[in-house]
Amino acid sequence: MSKVTNQDSYQSILATVQAFHDKHDFKNNGGEDLAYRVALMAEELGEISSCVTKGKSKQDLAEESADLLILLIGTAISADFDLNEAFWQKMEKINQRKSKMVNGKIRVSEFKGV
Repeated sequence: MSKVTNQDSYQSILATVQAFHDKHDFKNNGGEDLAYRVALMAEELGEISSCVTKGKSKQDLAEESADLLILLIGTAISADFDLNEAFWQKMEKINQRKSKMVNGKIRVSEFKGV
């Protein structure tokens, strides 16, 4: 894989994950099955939780978070949607919401039925 020139670009990140999918032929070997990908994301979220609850290093937390990000971007590739566009649309939407304290912690949600 060639060195990425702009590591701050979403397009570079997307291209790098796409190249990883292509290298291992995820499309033809079950790696883009959405149910499988959800299970992998749940596994990574568990590893992130373990980092936090067991006091693991910031480096371990960063690595597990990167794994989840790679899976999220790969899921966008697998499901054929633009995650960058979805991100900006969602940020615009949630920036319109009010926050609320719930059990001593801030939440920004639609609070349906509340």
